[in-house]
Parts: sequence; C-alpha cells; structure tokens
Amino acid sequence: MSYPPPPRVPPGPRRRSLLASVAGGVLLTGCSDGGRSGEEGTSGSPSVAERVRARAARDSRGIVERYDAVLAAFPTLAERVGPLRAEAVRHAEAFGETAPKASPSPSVSPSGTPDGASASPSPSASPSAAVPATEKDALAQLAAAERALADRRAKALLDVPGELARLLASVAAAGAAHAYLLTEGSR
Repeated sequence: MSYPPPPRVPPGPRRRSLLASVAGGVLLTGCSDGGRSGEEGTSGSPSVAERVRARAARDSRGIVERYDAVLAAFPTLAERVGPLRAEAVRHAEAFGETAPKASPSPSVSPSGTPDGASASPSPSASPSAAVPATEKDALAQLAAAERALADRRAKALLDVPGELARLLASVAAAGAAHAYLLTEGSR
C-alpha cells in the first residue's frame, strides 16, 4: 500500500514562522527606548536612569581606585591587572565619569617598599581601597569587588530603559569576567 503524496505546502511563510516573527518583533520593540518614559523625572528630580547612571559611574571610578591601590602596592601585578584597570576606566567613561588614564607609578619609600604597600589607604584614596598584605589576597579582594559590582549592576539593569540597560548588562558581564580572570591565576 502506498501512501498518498504529501499535501502541497502553499508558498510563503508558515503560520508558526509568522507568529514567531511577530512575537520577536514585539520583544525587540519592548527592549528599545522609544518611549523614554523612565528617563525623565518629574518636578526636576533626577530620574531612575540618571541615578543609576551616576551610581554606575561612581562605582566604576571606585573600582579603578581599587586597581590603582593594588598596582601601587604590588607593581609586579601590572601585566596582569593593568589591562583590567584600563577596561574599568573605559567603563567609567561610558557612564560619563572621567577617570585617570594611567595608574600612578608607585613611588618607593626610603625603606625600599612601595608607598601604599601598607594596609592603610592614603588620605586621597577611598576607604575601600585598603590593600591586603599579599598579592594573592589583593587579587582575591579585587575579584570580590568586581563580582559584587557585577551583581549590583545586573540587578539595576531591570529598572532602567533600553540603552542604559544594555550598557549595564555589558559592563556587568565584563566585571564578572574580570573577577574570573583575577581568581583564575591563583589556582
């Protein structure tokens, strides 16, 4: 017994393809910032997006300061940590913050140790920039800071519109990668 030939499929897109395309278009439209509703505050107060962008800029500047403190205390880490610091500077700039372009060159104290090698930060450094006594601990502290910052940014991106959400997601992913790279060498 032979089977009848399959029914002729009409030319053009199938119903499932058409529905999937429409659903995809709706999702893409929903992700764009066409309405810009969340970016304008009322009565002159800063919007959620402006506050999130300002916080992200401050956080990026803070992580750059942490990198600077570690590089000042452990100049031997420059090859490993320097590129990650440069990325953090670019992140700060993406959020509208100006950060120093190059890490300060560590100066050596009369005792022969780099200034800033102690656990207490200098008055100009942020209180969170205290550097542990060993390179391994300093890298672990940097990794923990990058991981915490990436998590905070991932949560914040849910509250902001299109382009800023994409920027936060990208920078959060980069921060998570930095945390991984900082911990990978110590294994």
